[in-house]
Amino acid sequence: MKGLTDIAGIRVGHVSDYEAVTGCTAILCEQGAVCGVDLRGSATGTQEIDTLRPGHLTERIHAITLAGGSAFGLEAASGVRRYLARRKVGIEFGGEHIPIVPAAILFDLGIGRTDTHPGVAMGEAAAAAAGDGPVAEGNVGAGTGATVGKLFGSARAMKGGLGTFTLPLPGGVLVSALCAVNALGDVRDPATGKIVAGARKSGDSREFADSERAMLNGTPLPGTRSNTTLAVVATNAALDKVQATKLAQMAGLGMARTIYPVNTMVDGDAVFALSLGTQRADINNLGVAAAHALAQAIVRAVRMARTLAGFPGLAEK
Repeated sequence: MKGLTDIAGIRVGHVSDYEAVTGCTAILCEQGAVCGVDLRGSATGTQEIDTLRPGHLTERIHAITLAGGSAFGLEAASGVRRYLARRKVGIEFGGEHIPIVPAAILFDLGIGRTDTHPGVAMGEAAAAAAGDGPVAEGNVGAGTGATVGKLFGSARAMKGGLGTFTLPLPGGVLVSALCAVNALGDVRDPATGKIVAGARKSGDSREFADSERAMLNGTPLPGTRSNTTLAVVATNAALDKVQATKLAQMAGLGMARTIYPVNTMVDGDAVFALSLGTQRADINNLGVAAAHALAQAIVRAVRMARTLAGFPGLAEK
């Protein structure tokens, strides 16, 4: 399987800046997709979210932008819009086209250079690089500067990244997930419950401190808001906006099964859900599949991440 691009009509492009240690991911659905969203973190940074509400006039979107750079990274969505508008994608008005491009950002400032962020040019380049082949994983795109396990500060954290996973269902229905993992918490393998990446007992150790247990013992959260897990789930089943919103909500359970703790006051966690295609499936079955796919994408994100900027990764060469 290729990842999120297994869903016909989706193209994915990354741009990674390894000097600044940040990047951008463009997820294009140029023919339009029904989209819902679920925001569970309390430190989110987003754009065009109102267009995804079931009561909003907008019926379909044309791309999603995920980027590092904190609030500065929201500028990357303008580059994606410019790219799509030149291709005459979007709502037509007065001879022009207006692409609808929701966006979300994660905080990777201070990992590399603090004076360089994803912007219009990077967003445009990510959109231009988008293809329907296998989706690159690890230290790419929005996952370039991602880290995990930051309860005790960056000195004991590990490298996060970007992962993707597709789950086929009977009758040709597909559910896929893509996730940039920049979490405060540790990542556990849901199959075993064991921590695979997270806060370590010391800066030169690979023994895990167990952030959840530490919090139960009274360790307070750090004051910084430098954490966010951004996810996109997609299906080739036909959904309306209410159902797409429910799919995003149920997919978020995949975060709860893999990230400990998750959805904290200092995490900006967000899940988008895309519907493209005409397949028929029960929304409850799709939601169960989406949670599974997202959990696997999260685990892949850390397992595919290499050591970068002093943060140890699991995919050592």
